[in-house]
Amino acid sequence: MIDLTITEALEKLKSREISATELTHAYLDRIEKYGADLNCYITTTPERALSDATASDARYAAGTALPLDGIPIAMKDLFATRNIRTTAASHMLENFVPQYESTVSQKFIDAGTVLLGKSNLDEFAMGTFSKTSYFGAPVNPWHIEQKLTAGGSSGGTTSAVASGLAIGGTGTDTGGSIRFPSAITGLVGMKPTYGLCSRWGCVAFASSLDTPGPIARTVDDAALLLAAMAGHDSKDSTSADAGFNAHTPILPILGDGKKLRIGIIKEFANVEISPDMKHLFESRISDLKSLGAEFIDISIPNILDALAAYYIIAPAEASSNLARYDGMRYGLRVDGTDLIDTYKKTRAAGFGTEVQRRMIIGTAVLSSESYEVYFMQAARVRRMIADSFNAAFEQCDLILCPASAGTALPLDSDLSPLEYYALDLFTVAMNLAGIPACSVPAGLAQNGLPLGIQVVGRRFDDMRVMQLAKHIEQFAGVDNRPTKIMGK
Repeated sequence: MIDLTITEALEKLKSREISATELTHAYLDRIEKYGADLNCYITTTPERALSDATASDARYAAGTALPLDGIPIAMKDLFATRNIRTTAASHMLENFVPQYESTVSQKFIDAGTVLLGKSNLDEFAMGTFSKTSYFGAPVNPWHIEQKLTAGGSSGGTTSAVASGLAIGGTGTDTGGSIRFPSAITGLVGMKPTYGLCSRWGCVAFASSLDTPGPIARTVDDAALLLAAMAGHDSKDSTSADAGFNAHTPILPILGDGKKLRIGIIKEFANVEISPDMKHLFESRISDLKSLGAEFIDISIPNILDALAAYYIIAPAEASSNLARYDGMRYGLRVDGTDLIDTYKKTRAAGFGTEVQRRMIIGTAVLSSESYEVYFMQAARVRRMIADSFNAAFEQCDLILCPASAGTALPLDSDLSPLEYYALDLFTVAMNLAGIPACSVPAGLAQNGLPLGIQVVGRRFDDMRVMQLAKHIEQFAGVDNRPTKIMGK
């Protein structure tokens, strides 16, 4: 049962070929068997899952089934879940149990999903390998014995979905945290247009960049999850009054009586990528050309500056957002000799090294001496990048680029912080511009590991992005069934 896609599972549930309880038991049994080795969950919720499944079965019997009734999912442990521990993978929130539900997790409740548990991530979503988690890093199920990274910050969800410990799940993407881990685990990861999915109840990292989105094995599955997540939320001032229809048919490569124009970013031409990535990227371009797509070179002049701008803006916003963790109202508290000493001891004990590093950077660039020199300059670069994307989309309909430079690296890779940051090169610009981007499997490298390609579109052109991703998925034909990946 764990090899079923969401689309296939829904068909079998609706026909009563399987029950939601049977499906849930299959995933809970697999979590029991492989969960410790993969470390993809921080908290599992078997009792809640079986309760959800029982309710789903009752609705199927009554003919009142909800859109995703009985579908077992992993919820990134950044979304607040009522009466269920929500840690953000941090010692600071290790025992935090919210009494409210995030908008995204509530939408999944309303859609009838089954909650298997809260998935692992980088602490406060700050990282690339999910190694900064207070609870240890999740493991990539591809070549599991090699202990490869499942990516970050949504590495727990990608590990769970790729290994069959969830049928789908949620992530958040601040600089590539859905797309990069999805690319190196052979999954579809969709970063929607900023504002399409509510951030309310999601533990904040960088508020102008954080974007909730779905992670699944197929484009169709990701579309179904995104349809459940999307929608205006009055509790989120950045929420857009826009929806997403997962049932819009995949359009042919030709549209509006003319060829679909796909842009290739010239500035990425000299960026080093693996020979496998280069070969697969060229192969998928050739496939799309065979359907009549036209490829053109486009320029995003400041895109290579996006990394520098991101690592000024994101830490600055993180510094502001994480100031609330002071040991006074909730979370960890380490008593000191006075108020300031309590603050110091609480934060020193509660935050990991990477979170502390980014808070220090963010506080520094927001200081009166540095604000104009660093933060405002980064904000100007951000505006220029967004304008460049707008100009590019006057020449093309969609953009294609790699989602990563190569395949998954070992978890024990000895990289410096700057080398980790550089892994975000292909993804951060889309967050700065607030535009949709979807990583889709492009094929397998010579070492048998998956690689992903990104499809990028205009704001709120999310469906069109996923339509092109669907074509790439069909050409690539990557077999990402969990039993195929793990050999069991």
